[in-house]
Amino acid sequence: MTDTLLDIGAIMRTSAVIPVLVIDDAATARPLAEALVAGGLRVLEVTMRTPAALEAIAEMKKVPGAIVGAGTVVNAKQFARVMDAGAEFIVSPGLTERLADPIIASGVPFLPGISDAADIMRGLDLGLDHFKFFPAEASGGLKALKALAAPFYQCRFCPTGGITEASAPEWLAFDRVLCVGGSWITGGSMADVEARARAASALRG
Repeated sequence: MTDTLLDIGAIMRTSAVIPVLVIDDAATARPLAEALVAGGLRVLEVTMRTPAALEAIAEMKKVPGAIVGAGTVVNAKQFARVMDAGAEFIVSPGLTERLADPIIASGVPFLPGISDAADIMRGLDLGLDHFKFFPAEASGGLKALKALAAPFYQCRFCPTGGITEASAPEWLAFDRVLCVGGSWITGGSMADVEARARAASALRG
């Protein structure tokens, strides 16, 4: 059920799209995860934006094949709480040493947010080379990421923020992009979610 031996690069390569999930009702979490996994999207990011998020992580982890992480983690206290809930990877909107140090020390896969060269250099100093480019469109889009990626040849990225079903293929065509984060997958019935997940999982290739 879990993939604890995966590193962040392997997690990012598992699915072309990582659904960015805002869960208001934990009762919907497991059916949502089942629909996403059935559609081929195994890596699920539950954002820490609602009171239901921690319970949602625990519920989604019950789904065979799901790799469930916590997103919008912004401080060490929050990190401890999501680990207690069973999060298998951590995504943050930005990068600070105070947040990064305990996550790196724990060994849990970590995808910190960056938006400029200074962020990337801070990450490299910490031993990190996989990053979330956020907010992707507001930070200059694909053109900006290509410019940032040029001097940092060793880095790989997951653009998130403003990515759509229509724009995702262009992002994924850039060889430094291992996956994209998107919120367009959810909404409607579970059959609708599964169908969108199936289409999203086919974007890589």
